[in-house]
Amino acid sequence: MSYLSKIEAVQDLLTHNDHFDVKTVTSEASLREFIVGMLSYHPTWIKALYGIRAGFVRLLGMKQEAMTLPKLTVKNLPFEHGQWATFFQVHDAKEDDYWIATASDKHLDAYIVIAKEQLSSGLNKFHIGTIVHYKNWAGPIYFNIIRPFHHIVVQSMAQAGASYRVAHQGSYS
Repeated sequence: MSYLSKIEAVQDLLTHNDHFDVKTVTSEASLREFIVGMLSYHPTWIKALYGIRAGFVRLLGMKQEAMTLPKLTVKNLPFEHGQWATFFQVHDAKEDDYWIATASDKHLDAYIVIAKEQLSSGLNKFHIGTIVHYKNWAGPIYFNIIRPFHHIVVQSMAQAGASYRVAHQGSYS
């Protein structure tokens, strides 16, 4: 049983899921710092993958909206159900414990779950889960093609979240 599956809100999402994976990293960051670091990480190579995705989803009969990335900070990161953080909409959250958000499309619903486990060393272990529910025939086709990239992107984003505190020490706005 994973750390994430112990969270009641996650248990509901795991019912009838089509995909569930978890990545972990250790950091001094707070939950808010970690999430902002993850969601603010968009280097050129990720932007390029998103551009390739736009062409791919057109082949599946979908379209990709322009990606708008508002500046997230530790102070303005939303924790209320229904609020938006980049292209994710907050599903459920508990301050300093976990944050669950969703990105929905015609072909699937994807949830990102980020939970903080405090270690006896004083560090935090972050559990980053992806839960996917397919909506139609295009869901498994789409996700199985992007899956290798998904793992690389999420792991890279997690590393960015883990290093956020060090990189932004004293510059929270």
